[in-house]
Amino acid sequence: MAEQREQAADDAMMARIGQVIMLHHAGDREEARDRYLGLWAEIGEDGDPLHRCTLAHYMADAQDDPDDELAWDLRALSAAEGLTEARFTRHEQSLAVRALYPSLHLNLAADYVKLGRPDAARSHLTQARAVAGALGDDGYGDGVRAAIARLEQRVAAMPPGGDEASGRGSAGGEPLGPPRRSS
Repeated sequence: MAEQREQAADDAMMARIGQVIMLHHAGDREEARDRYLGLWAEIGEDGDPLHRCTLAHYMADAQDDPDDELAWDLRALSAAEGLTEARFTRHEQSLAVRALYPSLHLNLAADYVKLGRPDAARSHLTQARAVAGALGDDGYGDGVRAAIARLEQRVAAMPPGGDEASGRGSAGGEPLGPPRRSS
């Protein structure tokens, strides 16, 4: 009985996060950001790692400032590190925890490119490439692998260093991160 209540609460929170993701994808970025923040306050810094990871992963995309985007992507990675396979598979849309890491590291690499920090970007691209084998042979996996390759090419053209002086890079109108899974 307690397990069923816990599962129902988990499903309800993931559904609420999914509703905000849909609002965000529909173009209401500011409203989505406000709702994400409300959910974040409800979940808490020490809340369920799956909820924190999912929410922070999408909250990063709702940010206008690249430093804020980086902070949310770092929160997503930190929360993912607290996930176990057993916890992750409790949710109906389970996929292996290890399959999260290519996307999370790719997001961080893209953040560092925007911030003009090519060395940090290279480091996260190396990590993304190292764990890309966990991705499925499907549209999402293909999209993440393609995004890694595109960003690797872009970062290869950047001069080494620059991480200390942190001049801001430009996104060049092209999305730098991986495709996001829809809820």
